[in-house]
Amino acid sequence: MGEPTFLGLDLSTQQIKAVLATVNGAVVHESAVAFDADLPHHGTTSGALHGPGGEVTSPVAMWLDAIDLLMKRMKEGGVDFTGIAAISGAGQQHGSVYWSAKGEALLKDLDAARSLTEQLSPEAFTLPNAPIWQDSSTTKECAELEKAVGGAQALADLTGSRAYERFTGSQIMKIHHSKPDVYEATARVSLVSSWIPSLFLGKYAPIEVSDASGMNLMDITTCKWNDTLLEACGGPTLRSKLGPEPALGGTNLGPVSPYWVTRWGFSPECIVAPFTGDNPATVVALSKPGDAILSLGTSTTFLLSIPPVKGAAPHATTSSHLLSHPAVPGATIAMLCYKNGALAREEVRDLYSEKSWDKYNEHVEATPPGNHGWMGLYYPLTEIIPPNVKGTYIFKVTPGQSPERQESIEAPAQPARAILESQLLSIHARINAIMPAHAPALRRLVLSGGGSANDTIRQLAADVLGMPAFVAAGGKQGAGAGGAVLARFAWWKIQHSEGTFEEMISTDEERMHKVAEPRPEVTKIYEGLVDDYNKCEEIVIKEHSA
Repeated sequence: MGEPTFLGLDLSTQQIKAVLATVNGAVVHESAVAFDADLPHHGTTSGALHGPGGEVTSPVAMWLDAIDLLMKRMKEGGVDFTGIAAISGAGQQHGSVYWSAKGEALLKDLDAARSLTEQLSPEAFTLPNAPIWQDSSTTKECAELEKAVGGAQALADLTGSRAYERFTGSQIMKIHHSKPDVYEATARVSLVSSWIPSLFLGKYAPIEVSDASGMNLMDITTCKWNDTLLEACGGPTLRSKLGPEPALGGTNLGPVSPYWVTRWGFSPECIVAPFTGDNPATVVALSKPGDAILSLGTSTTFLLSIPPVKGAAPHATTSSHLLSHPAVPGATIAMLCYKNGALAREEVRDLYSEKSWDKYNEHVEATPPGNHGWMGLYYPLTEIIPPNVKGTYIFKVTPGQSPERQESIEAPAQPARAILESQLLSIHARINAIMPAHAPALRRLVLSGGGSANDTIRQLAADVLGMPAFVAAGGKQGAGAGGAVLARFAWWKIQHSEGTFEEMISTDEERMHKVAEPRPEVTKIYEGLVDDYNKCEEIVIKEHSA
């Protein structure tokens, strides 16, 4: 065998991606399967199915089909599966899969002559469609969960986040109450991130510690399941349905099952490590202390990696998230997550810029910072920050006066600039609140996700947030690349008799290049607009709650 390679998989909302990297972190292969385009028979829109009352799910069979097709494309692309030493990856956070009593036996006895879908769907699952992060149907359950521990801030202090509709705890509670037969028949609840390695292992994989932070079920300080929360969400059987305590990233879970050796040619010595959530995987791939990550994917996410400090309590708020770091014990990740990210920007592009990114960019660049005093807050999906708002809200802003609601933006202002400015100003307004005193000062902004390839968006992000913007060389697959790093960490620990994640990455080559420099005079304009943005958001919240 030649130099070992490491496979990182990323099962996101709209596609599954594979990133193959070398020992020194160089990406040597990328493949992808787009759910809507490549698997249209599942009937999804942007990878999801929308049901009544805010329900949003994805077909588990579609994900199985996608993994089979991804392996085929990797093979056609010349990937030598025998050289892959370890596998890890990422799953869209908060998605959950419900295994039947037959599930693990079916995993163990997979026939290499047949596809995953043929053998696992539907018999292996009690729910054919998995609730995903866009689901907003559990408002009632969220209120019950917060009440069980003394309120939203108490739950945030305990788990890192207040109750959110998409979080797995409230999703489990809803199934427990509304579908008791399904819940009773469920032998194991996996996150998307523990479901994928289960397929490779031929047995159930544990939930990983960082992704467990997005469930409202784990104590953020001890990184163990909390009995009060387990009882509130699923009763006395939930602990057994979740499996063992959450596992740290970089753990060797065992070798791939014979199915993968025979069907695709993996080495029987290839090991599987825990998968994490897509956002923690992006942090692993792209950041060092002092970096902020802005992920411009389907959702818009802002991430800060915070090193451990002995005696420092977790710094949790009710409008942000705190996650355990996937590979550094005691470290945390502060996160702002917005449901209306790329999908909202694409909707504005389609409505006002002829469905063309080139025209969209022209509209942004034809208007000045501040958009002639017009602000637009766009929430086609029920939002997370601010919570539970939906709709389009247009304001005319005049210095020293209260913002005035308007029906539409008037020329020469542009919706294209309005949505970018409002999304980025919301982040700017919240950065100080999520940074604890011991966090390193921010020095650069690392962009990832689909929007990170857009020069106009890059420059606006640098200007609004006041930091030079960087992207990783060699592609924008942050979460998949992070999965490859975690796979390498599991293999590296075997070679080095354990060792720490910091030791492994200390010699990694820097692969960032600068794509935008903030313009001080423009950043100053946006700093002056933060207060106006906050006033607009307050009006939206008040109007929505009236």
